[in-house]
Amino acid sequence: MAGTARAVPAPITREEQQYVASQWKLVWWRFRRHRLAMVAAVVIAMFYLASIFAEFLTIHDPFDSDAKRSYLAPQPVHFFDGWQPTRPYVNGLRSARNPATLALDFEVDESVRFPIQFFTSGFEYKVLGMIATDLHIMGVEQLEDPGDHVVAFYPLGTDRFGRDMWSRLMMGTRISMSIGLVGVAVSLILGMLMGGISGYRGGMTDIAIQRLIEFLRSIPTIPLWMTLAAAVPRDWSVVKVYFAITVIISIIGWTTLAREVRGRFLALREEDFVVAARLYGSSQLRVIFRHMMPSFMSHIIATTTLAIPGMIIAETSLSFLGLGLRQPIISYGVLLFEAQNLKSVALAPWLLIPGAFVIVVVLAFNFLGDGLRNAADPYSTSQN
Repeated sequence: MAGTARAVPAPITREEQQYVASQWKLVWWRFRRHRLAMVAAVVIAMFYLASIFAEFLTIHDPFDSDAKRSYLAPQPVHFFDGWQPTRPYVNGLRSARNPATLALDFEVDESVRFPIQFFTSGFEYKVLGMIATDLHIMGVEQLEDPGDHVVAFYPLGTDRFGRDMWSRLMMGTRISMSIGLVGVAVSLILGMLMGGISGYRGGMTDIAIQRLIEFLRSIPTIPLWMTLAAAVPRDWSVVKVYFAITVIISIIGWTTLAREVRGRFLALREEDFVVAARLYGSSQLRVIFRHMMPSFMSHIIATTTLAIPGMIIAETSLSFLGLGLRQPIISYGVLLFEAQNLKSVALAPWLLIPGAFVIVVVLAFNFLGDGLRNAADPYSTSQN
């Protein structure tokens, strides 16, 4: 007697997978359709990788100055000799004092070439503060007899002290990108805690927290930041100033998230699973963070992503005004502080390049946050 044949189950379609997929998988599927957000995520990842390995990406010591190379224009990298591909190189430079302006003028000498080396040795540093090395991504090969030519490679030029703008920009990326994360982390904790307590407890607690939020939001942001930043003692160390500016920027940032969390909690606190947790004897903080927060964590992530560029702009603005981070710390705002006067802009427009980096970072975070917000909204019907 022949055995009965077993039916082969039909493959699960994409629509059927959506019924059994987890919330995070649904968010990821929807986020992938937002191509601009995917590109923004790659850009942001590149910026954070650059901030982690900032010393490796530098060419010169970002703190070394040389008055003889003040306001040196960006040096173009050549990849072709005529129409033939060749090893990347930069041309030699001759410096001479301008008799009219008494400024140093640099003349390109195309007959002299300095080949670019990759993974070369330079100043010593520690990777992640632990592993000592002197390896850098690139540099120029030193010729035996360079003559009176300037032997250096400055792809983004130098500032008025002759410091390499590329190297300083790499180090500034670390500070500006990290201060956004630290500031948002502080705002996230305050916003979730204060908003959660306000929405969960209600009554006088809710009224007191909401009046505090309204008071903080009624104060003009820039004057408040300027006042608090001016109160930071000038003799504080670099680390103290860094954390002080982070706290100052976070003072206002938590209020928006706190109101959003409060609104969600007012709608969730009478749900069956919240009432069951209270009857089971769970503490208020456990109910808030263990049961209620995870129900809209994807929305919190999207909101946090949109808040990071605000933190970066706030630090840049304060430092640009001379009230935030200051030398010897390097950040986008500190670098732009050098381009405040018209003389610098007229003689060295490349000093404004950190502003372009700020624009790229802020746009990337906004695109990423927009994609996450759409992906985290289960009722959105827009197709990305």
